[in-house]
Amino acid sequence: MPKVTYVQPDGTETVLDLPAGSTVMRGAVAAGVPGIVAECGGNLMCATCHVYTADGEGDVFGAVTDEEDELLDCTAAPRLGTSRLSCQLGLTAEVNALTIHVPGAQT
Repeated sequence: MPKVTYVQPDGTETVLDLPAGSTVMRGAVAAGVPGIVAECGGNLMCATCHVYTADGEGDVFGAVTDEEDELLDCTAAPRLGTSRLSCQLGLTAEVNALTIHVPGAQT
């Protein structure tokens, strides 16, 4: 079961064991992790589940799609090289541990 650590801008951490087949966004919303709004419910229609992956960890999810890339240009917090939409980060059994940094703003 993947272990996902959500790090808030103030350094506070929430660690969740999430099932394979879920997404980083669904796990956060279900657990009430602050800062992941997910207004569209994971339908790739907004950018309110924007997160930053830890360096090198985003590679396990594959490349950013054209649709995700377009939405990442609309984030409230600055887009970085590690920016992703958490609704697009599907968890698999191959993901053991993951660190996700929550930006300071989503809307």
